[in-house]
Amino acid sequence: MVDHRSVQTGAVRLAYRVSGPPDAPPLVLLHALGENAADWDAVAPAFARHRRVLALDLRGHGRSDWPGDYSLELMQVDVIRFLDVLGLGQVDLIGHSMGGIVAYLLAENHPQRVRRLVLEDVPVPRPREQTIPARPDGDLAFDWAMVPAIRKQIDAPDPRWLERLSGITAETLVVAGGPSSHVPQDGIAELARRVPAGRVITIPVGHLVHRAAPETFTEAALAFLLVKEGPRRDRCQK
Repeated sequence: MVDHRSVQTGAVRLAYRVSGPPDAPPLVLLHALGENAADWDAVAPAFARHRRVLALDLRGHGRSDWPGDYSLELMQVDVIRFLDVLGLGQVDLIGHSMGGIVAYLLAENHPQRVRRLVLEDVPVPRPREQTIPARPDGDLAFDWAMVPAIRKQIDAPDPRWLERLSGITAETLVVAGGPSSHVPQDGIAELARRVPAGRVITIPVGHLVHRAAPETFTEAALAFLLVKEGPRRDRCQK
């Protein structure tokens, strides 16, 4: 059973889908650029057997507000306010692509709020060739004004994002999509190395891992999320 809800977080109303037992530990899902909470539909039921799953529409996407003011930092603030309004202290967090950047920014800035972190085919924050995407024809399920603003930050990230990866305290699983992904895989491996409790696995199906291989993705993510807490690792494991 999936409920469609929304909540006011400061000036922005965020829509979200919630499923799973109300008393289960919370798991927050953050989608990629141009997607929304529905992108997790293929995997949310598997997670909901063990977690209270909250899949967000980030600002400018889906049923959430399209305020015209966009940045990855603002999205991170929205998520923290979302957690605060719902009274959620520490959560597990899964982010895909852009949503993964929002997730690691949150884990950098609010390490006490993230217990375990899964980053699905997320680029390391290093400068890359800048591109200007063309707007698709027809109606869109997201605010096109958001796209160039976010792409500019992904192409030329704040150098502090890279430096602060070492401050993430959450146990972290980095899921790489393999050679058919457009995201450089050596950068994904570097991201995992920079997180003190990071490890990387590869599911070689391309950038859309959870959509192309939902069972493999959920099995790997749940094996990581459900493991009992043990001694902290001091380096990346592959």
